[in-house]
Amino acid sequence: MKILDLLMMSIGNLKRRKLRTFLTVLGVVIGTASIVVMVSLGIGMNQAMIDQISSSGSLTAITVMPNYGWGGMEVTSEPQYLTDDVVRTFQMLPNAERVSPRLRTMALMFQNGYEGYVSIIGADRQTLEMIPLKEGQLTSANSNELTLIIGSSVIFNFYNSKTGAGYWDTGEAPNIDFMGQPIFTVFDMDAYYQAQSGMPNVKAPKKYMLNTAAMAEGNIEDYNEYMYDIYVDIELLKNQLRLVFGKNPIPGQPTTSKGKPYPYLMYDEVVVYAKEMNNVVELQRMITDMGYTTYSNMEYLESMKQQSQTIQAVLGGIGAVSMFVAAIGIANTMMMSIYERTKEIGIIKVLGCAMRNIQTMFLLEAAFIGFLGGMIGLLLSYIISALLNMFFSAAFFAGAAGQLSLIPTWLALLSLAFAMIVGMIAGFFPALRAMKLSPLAAIKTE
Repeated sequence: MKILDLLMMSIGNLKRRKLRTFLTVLGVVIGTASIVVMVSLGIGMNQAMIDQISSSGSLTAITVMPNYGWGGMEVTSEPQYLTDDVVRTFQMLPNAERVSPRLRTMALMFQNGYEGYVSIIGADRQTLEMIPLKEGQLTSANSNELTLIIGSSVIFNFYNSKTGAGYWDTGEAPNIDFMGQPIFTVFDMDAYYQAQSGMPNVKAPKKYMLNTAAMAEGNIEDYNEYMYDIYVDIELLKNQLRLVFGKNPIPGQPTTSKGKPYPYLMYDEVVVYAKEMNNVVELQRMITDMGYTTYSNMEYLESMKQQSQTIQAVLGGIGAVSMFVAAIGIANTMMMSIYERTKEIGIIKVLGCAMRNIQTMFLLEAAFIGFLGGMIGLLLSYIISALLNMFFSAAFFAGAAGQLSLIPTWLALLSLAFAMIVGMIAGFFPALRAMKLSPLAAIKTE
C-alpha cells in the first residue's frame, strides 16, 4: 500500500472523530507553545546579557595590565611593564589578530569659565576608527595635529570655575561647546596647582589649545565603552607628552631607581584581540602565564552562560511537562482508535495488507496529530512572544532596547520536529498492538 494512501486513511480516521482529535491536538498545541515560549524567554535573556556585555567592549578583546610586582603591600617580584617589545611579543601569539596599546594621561581642560579633570587615552588609528561617532569625523592619518574624540559623558567632569557647581549639582550640562570652540588644556597639572597656590619659583605651565575632531555616539547618560574618556592618536599623544615634560618624568610613568624617566614610554594597558570568540579563553591563559594581569568580557560571558543554561533547562523542563501530558493524550487516543477499529484492522489483515503498513498507518495518525498541534502551537508561540515583547520588554530592560522573548528559526523547526516525534513515540505501542491483533478474532469483534 502506498504511503499516500495510508496518509489519506489516517486523516480520514481522524476526521471521523473530530472532538477527540480536537482535544488531543489541543494538548499538543499547549505543550508545544509552553516549551517554545519558555525556551524563548531563556534565549531572550541570554541575548540581552550578550548585548549588555558587548556594549562595554568587544567579546574578542583581552585587556592586559602591567604587573607591578606587588603582593599585598610588598614588592614580591620585578615589575613587568608593557613596552613596544612586549606588544610585538603579543602580536606573535597564536590566534592573536591585532594588538592595540593604550596610553592614558590626565589633564585639565578649560572653556567658557568651566574647567574639568579629564582622562585622555591614546590609541592606534584602527581603534579610533572603531569608535562610533555622533558628530564630526577623524582627522587624516597623516595629520600632525593632536585632535580629540570626546566621549558622551566627558562633560560630567566639568564644573564652574568660580562656584564649583557641575552637572550633578545643577542638573544642567555645563556650557561647553566641544565642536565649535577649541579647548585649552594643561598637561602638567602639578606645576599648575603649585603656581596657583603661589609657590615660589614655579612657573605656570603652558595651556595648549586643542580642537575636537568628533563626538562619540550616545547621550550623556547612555552607557557605552567610550563614554567617560577622550581618545586621541597614541603617537601624537607621545609627542605631546615629550614636548610638555621634556627630560622630566611624565606623571604615571615608571622611573628608574634614581628617579629618572626611561627612554621609552610604558603603556597603561594593551588590548589583544583574538581571531575568534572561541580563542579568547586560551589566548588569555597564555598571556596570564607570561605574568601579566588580564581580564576580558568573555570571562563574564562564560559565567553568565552557565547561569543562563540552567535557567533555560528549568524553563524548558516546565514546558516539557505539558508536552508529556499531551503525549499521554495521543497514546490514549490511538488506543481508543484501535479498540473502535478492531474489526476494520482484521479485515485489512485478511485482505493481505502487510503488518508494516498497519503500523505505518497508526504512526502516521500520531505524527499528523503531532504535526498539526505543533504548527498551531508554534503560531500561538509567536503571538505570545510578540505580546510579551510589546508589553513587558520595556519594563524588563528598564527602557533599553531588547526583546524579552526570542524565537530563532532553529527553535521553531526543532519544536515542530519534536512535536511530531513525541506523537510518533506516543503512537508506537498502540501501533504494535494493532499489528499483533489476530485477524479472525478481530473480524468476529462487534
